[in-house]
Amino acid sequence: MSTTARPDPLATFESLDPAAYAFTRRAWVDAPPARVYHLVGDVSSISRWSPNATNAAYDHEAGPRVGAWFSGHNRKDGREWTTRSQVVRADPATAFGFVVGGAENGIVQWDWTFRPQGRGTIVRQSWQLLRLDPVLGTTRTDLDDLLRYMADSVEVTLASMAQYFAGNYGAYEMAPGTHP
Repeated sequence: MSTTARPDPLATFESLDPAAYAFTRRAWVDAPPARVYHLVGDVSSISRWSPNATNAAYDHEAGPRVGAWFSGHNRKDGREWTTRSQVVRADPATAFGFVVGGAENGIVQWDWTFRPQGRGTIVRQSWQLLRLDPVLGTTRTDLDDLLRYMADSVEVTLASMAQYFAGNYGAYEMAPGTHP
């Protein structure tokens, strides 16, 4: 008789593999990739769509370029906190990514990619746990719950973004020769 071992839901984070905690979600957005990239790369825009991010801003004279730092204010379950993140990818109209905690020793990586489709863009948003940290939870159950919560949050973010562009794309038409 063969039995399949079930993961221990109370296993401590030391025994867990952070690579197992990742996902990607996607949505079609009614705007060209350059416009979507411009608003995602302007981290202050994320509060328009995210149910958790309430404010984000680049450090003085920083912007969407590799190595730039920004602070983000977040909320979840009645708690609020500020994170420091570093841009690790900034390819206009193609991809944008950052690591919470910085490229050297970060906890979570967020990536966005933008691919043209028809008159709009397929936006892919990915989340990857880079290392285990007790601030995120100390058991498999904690991390499984976090993964589900973040995936749901990203789905809300992408749906809100799609709705935002559907109602505002005309406002973003640009004159020939200008950049987003």
